[in-house]
Amino acid sequence: MSNEAATVQTAEAAPEEEAAPRRGLGASLPAADARAKTEGTFPYAADLWAEGLLWAAVLRSPHPHARIKSIDTTHAREMPGVRAVVTHEDVPGASVLGRGTADRPVFASEVVRHHGEPLAAVAADHPDTARMAAAAVIVEYEVLDPVTDPEQAFEAEPLHPDGNLIRHIPLRHGDADAVGEVVVEGLYRIGRQDPAPIGAEAGLAVPRPDGGVELYLASTDPHGDRDIAAAAFGLQQDQVKIVVTGVPGATADREDQSFQLPLGLLALKTGCPVKLAATREESFLGHTHRHPTLLRYRHHADAEGKLVKVEAQILLDAGAYAGTSSDALAAAVAFACGPYVVPHAFIEGWAVRTNNPPSGHVRGEGAMQVCAAYEAQMDKLAKKLGLDPAEVRLRNVMATGDVLPTGQTVTCPAPVAELLEAVRDVPLPPLPKDTPEDEWLLPGGPEGAGEPGAVRRGVGYGLGMVHMLGAEGADEVSTATVRVQNGVATVLCAAVETGQGFSTLARQIVQETLGVDEVHVVPVDTDQPPAGAGCRGRHTWVSGGAVERAAKMVRTQLLQPLAHKFGMSTELLQITDGKITSYDGVLSTTVTEALDGKELWATAQCRPHPTEPLDDAGQGDAFVGISFCAIRAVVDVDIELGSVRVVELAVAQDVGRVLNPAQLAARIEAGVTQGLGAALTENLRTPRGLIRHPDLTGYALPTALDAPDIRIVKLVEERDVVAPFGAKSVSAVPVVTSPAAIASAVRAATGRPVNRLPIRPQAAVVTGN
Repeated sequence: MSNEAATVQTAEAAPEEEAAPRRGLGASLPAADARAKTEGTFPYAADLWAEGLLWAAVLRSPHPHARIKSIDTTHAREMPGVRAVVTHEDVPGASVLGRGTADRPVFASEVVRHHGEPLAAVAADHPDTARMAAAAVIVEYEVLDPVTDPEQAFEAEPLHPDGNLIRHIPLRHGDADAVGEVVVEGLYRIGRQDPAPIGAEAGLAVPRPDGGVELYLASTDPHGDRDIAAAAFGLQQDQVKIVVTGVPGATADREDQSFQLPLGLLALKTGCPVKLAATREESFLGHTHRHPTLLRYRHHADAEGKLVKVEAQILLDAGAYAGTSSDALAAAVAFACGPYVVPHAFIEGWAVRTNNPPSGHVRGEGAMQVCAAYEAQMDKLAKKLGLDPAEVRLRNVMATGDVLPTGQTVTCPAPVAELLEAVRDVPLPPLPKDTPEDEWLLPGGPEGAGEPGAVRRGVGYGLGMVHMLGAEGADEVSTATVRVQNGVATVLCAAVETGQGFSTLARQIVQETLGVDEVHVVPVDTDQPPAGAGCRGRHTWVSGGAVERAAKMVRTQLLQPLAHKFGMSTELLQITDGKITSYDGVLSTTVTEALDGKELWATAQCRPHPTEPLDDAGQGDAFVGISFCAIRAVVDVDIELGSVRVVELAVAQDVGRVLNPAQLAARIEAGVTQGLGAALTENLRTPRGLIRHPDLTGYALPTALDAPDIRIVKLVEERDVVAPFGAKSVSAVPVVTSPAAIASAVRAATGRPVNRLPIRPQAAVVTGN
């Protein structure tokens, strides 16, 4: 899998004698935590220990909707080894909290609104005792009919005091009466994808002598978690400290408050350290998922295939609580037309509460769902006009200076045509040979029941876009401190390393700016100034920008004495490979000699330009920047069995600037593979609101055997002038684009509409052949 990316990078590299340095920006510096993970010393939360440790367990609702008549904890409290039992009555602070919208209780008190909602938590001297005690809590329910269809939520009785409608965005752009000569319509459904973190949730809470508490968590937003926890515990923010332990990968916010808050409450109540390591089932029940979405589209075009108007209705199922659904809806509505020029657009978007599991932030939320729909519409348009699918897209792609349906001008680089042409023109992979040794090439695998004669090959395209950083007025700011002493640099920044490579990037920035080889990044906790959540590429942009500014301030401190001595400005001095030289060659010394025992440090902030909320017509400059991607998918489909094998995914992406080639290729490959799961296998089934098979046996993640060849055919390095280093985020937009490309290829192979993700076998079966 994915050897092609390395091949492409090598093919485009300079000769050995001109290769990039082994350090600094542009070099493939190894990941900062690679050795610790390889040696097994990486500090995962599940491995933590403390003297006098107690174990926690959480009681969760078996019903998606029920009225709570009583909660009896007597039997649980009386069990030997049980130290504490807490319910909603034991929450000293705010009982309703949440990210984005504060509407989610710490413990259910009167009504259960989703399967797995926490009702009580237990601390005991052994994990088995804690689980048995949690099971011994007696809850009397009046089971209610769940509302699981988001379309029914509009007419259903309110499921929450705030009502069922979370947000409605009516986007109005252009002339409502405009029509095209050609019209295509479609109804699309996107399933519930789970972030499926490599490591299930775990944490340790330790009470402090001052009445506060420290929480050791794999948090991606430590300051956000601290603020929520302090509000729930009835404490001041400085009495709660979040210490970030090793994050075992994160494809979404690791935002399971349903175990973090009970953990802290138990530690405060018992006065002892308390640990919880969730099972995989508890992990599925506790954290949020991608929004299931229903989309209705109508595209108008002229006889040449140029888009005239797009009409769409988008309905996001937020589940029981709002969370970040407002943000997801804004992205879905704003990008509902895709990276295409659309003179007239009329989009209606809603996010509603149901009794399904809560939805939240997963890579490319909102944008992935609409990408699958608008690309299906482009395929329909091409078929109706008799045009090549790539050609109809090329006739409509946007470029820098075009206007989004929100009225915002695209000022960042938007080389969409260049990306599409790159994947279109790369040679197709060879067809499989019909020989016994190549049977594994069949969609069913080496033991599959299919026949080579039933296999059809299809080629499809996807064009995707995502916004970077927060949107609609979000204050994106990060603070970093860089200190140099005895030839060693230290970076202090609360940007969490979630696998996106920030720790490695911070080292490269300091190496490049200061010429110092040894750079250490301090572990993250909330005693440091906030840096925000680790999502939407914000740490590369905002936190990386803060590190760069702090490093440049230290650089000025380092160079000023030398510049003054030789009567020149610091701008005439440069640092390269640990050496300081002047433009005229008069000055030449090493960074080590210039430091000469000095301790230099500086603190800096980075805050991108402000954005604004969408108005009542869905208009406004809501986004800081946008990233684009084009993918060509090649699939083999057994049209009798409906099995699909993705042969190859060719990727072209605008990245602004390549900061670490190996790391960037890995992020793109990982994003593409996550999108593959959304396209073919990943669907958390919730019949009548009940999570079915909440484990990695029932929830089918793609493995290395499922992953196709991933060819990174082009990386467009057109720098975004408002971004530090000119770089763009890279991991979300392949997730957004690859499901649409795979569905497009299956359509090409089968002639079937393919209007649902993940693609079910019956959708790829062709009858009457």
